[in-house]
Amino acid sequence: MTSPIVWHDGACPLCRREVALMPRLDRRGAIRFVDLQTAAAEECPRNRAEMLARLHAFEGGMLLSGAAAFGAMWRAIPLLRPLGLAARNPWVLASLERAYGLFLRVRPRLQKRAGTKAAS
Repeated sequence: MTSPIVWHDGACPLCRREVALMPRLDRRGAIRFVDLQTAAAEECPRNRAEMLARLHAFEGGMLLSGAAAFGAMWRAIPLLRPLGLAARNPWVLASLERAYGLFLRVRPRLQKRAGTKAAS
């Protein structure tokens, strides 16, 4: 199993919360998290704005985006590995990608709520 690299938006309160949870689940430290807000240009395999719009991960020589990137992250965590393996199934991945697309539509509102709560 390869160790994935996961790029995230360190300025996003939702991303910060998720990234804070994942290392607790990833007790082996298998995932390398890269904050796109502080990453050097050479650490970004694509345009920074494009990478900030969706979750990206590098696994097995491939750059993955969206639900596939979540699957890569989940496969590296023993507790979530079954879900990550299921995400390799084209029908499961398509369903997860649809759900992720819906999430992206409401994400700005959720970010505002999470940012407000974090500031309180």
